Amino acid sequence: MTVVHPISRAWITTGGTGAQNYDEFADDAEITQIIADNPRSALAIEMPHRAPGSVGRAFLDCLPDAAARLAQEQADGSYAAAADVVVLYRISAPGEPAAFGLWAMVDTDQISTSADEPGLVIRNEDVFIAKVRERVALAEALGTLLSPVLLLQTGKGEELHAALAAAVEAAGEPAATDVDQSGRTHAIWVVPEGPLQRELTALAGGGELVVADGNHRSLAAQTGGLPRFLAVVTTPDSVAIQPYNRLISGVPVDDLVTSLTAAGARVDPLPRPAEVPAKGTIELYAHGKSYSVSLPAEPGAPAVDNLDHALVERVLLRGALGLDPGDKRIAYVGGDYPAGWLRDEVDAGRADLAVLIAPVTVDDFVAVNLERQKLPRKSTWFTPKARGGLVLAQL
Repeated sequence: MTVVHPISRAWITTGGTGAQNYDEFADDAEITQIIADNPRSALAIEMPHRAPGSVGRAFLDCLPDAAARLAQEQADGSYAAAADVVVLYRISAPGEPAAFGLWAMVDTDQISTSADEPGLVIRNEDVFIAKVRERVALAEALGTLLSPVLLLQTGKGEELHAALAAAVEAAGEPAATDVDQSGRTHAIWVVPEGPLQRELTALAGGGELVVADGNHRSLAAQTGGLPRFLAVVTTPDSVAIQPYNRLISGVPVDDLVTSLTAAGARVDPLPRPAEVPAKGTIELYAHGKSYSVSLPAEPGAPAVDNLDHALVERVLLRGALGLDPGDKRIAYVGGDYPAGWLRDEVDAGRADLAVLIAPVTVDDFVAVNLERQKLPRKSTWFTPKARGGLVLAQL
């Protein structure tokens, strides 16, 4: 019996509502501008306190606005209702292989976060509990889920990929398309109850599912007592991992080189601007200067504790800067923002330090998950990302 199920009460976009997920932004002002440019964007519902006219109000105080926006968009035809469906998903762009996925519901009680916790859905990163509470409150206010958890099918990934590609090829014109900020086209096709739906849900639930994106949303489903959560089940051939960097603000960094050297790090000035490095080193940028840094590993520690992102948390953030990784002065910046953008933020005085880190390799990601260990928070930026606001699940 599969852990992947049809969406009992779905709302399918008719166009214009798609959006980046709420946690993909380095600057909240970008969210406000997107909503101003497109009031139908799902971000206006997911982040109502960032909508024009609401900036400065508390998230919880804006939840009635979110519910009203959703009801209005359902009433005006921005979404079409559907029952007991799964939804085919293709993300494509010139020069890139197509990515495929399946929108569906997944059993929440299958989430596993440790080796002694049974379940086929593996969540692998630490989270920010304040964000989880916001997602729980939003789901309760709306009675609807707008953004999916991206799950990587590890057991039958090749079979699922082939089946999704074949189904899309035979599906005809999509129900809707949406173009994201990177120029990728997101297309969806609704699959009603029947043999194809049963085949796809069986393949999607045919092995361990790893949370590639949506650790907060999956924990919110658990915390909120939801029996199932909205997901896009995708395949290893459909994703890549990009860098996930950090910007630090409001912390003195004048003595950072001295502090890192005292902690056992090797710090070398760079004759060029800091860039995303190779695995095993990090690069820093502050006061117009760039450095290559080799952080000291902990002998005998599990491999996950000596990944570059873990060393940044332990040696740089906690040790040299005295910051908890959840500190608001740390901005976690995904791979959509290049190294030049991070350096510009420092040069403009909006940040004091840019920390550039090599992306986690797919091999490391798989190894950590098979051992049921947790990656440091915000260490994997999977691309392409599932688009929010295309398929909704009414609870």
